Amino acid sequence: MEETKLIELAIDARKLAYTPYSHFAVGAALVTKDGKTFVGANIENASYPLCMCAERNAIYQAYLQGVKKEDIEALVVVADTDDPCSPCGACRQVISELLNKDAKIIMTNLKGNTKVVTVEQLLPFAFSEEDLR
Repeated sequence: MEETKLIELAIDARKLAYTPYSHFAVGAALVTKDGKTFVGANIENASYPLCMCAERNAIYQAYLQGVKKEDIEALVVVADTDDPCSPCGACRQVISELLNKDAKIIMTNLKGNTKVVTVEQLLPFAFSEEDLR
């Protein structure tokens, strides 16, 4: 899928965000190697630890439909920020486990500023199952 189309999907998903507290709406879109797409938006709760980020919502949606890490080509994250929007630490950890190290992470904003990195570049010292041994 074309990068601009995937970004448009993330921008549309952002409109579904529920952000009554932070007013910081984030959208995400994930594409698999065979072209299937999954979107997510952040959903807040008055008990902040119970909030869910857009990136994790998109990833979990994909996994619930049978997608595996080797199937995922790219993940977009978008917000109304000055610079390209970067995933939070919790999302970086989930991304590092549920996407391949060479999957593209496309960070962007509503102004069209974009930065593309791999999962490994996003979190080079990720905590993994090897650390649990």
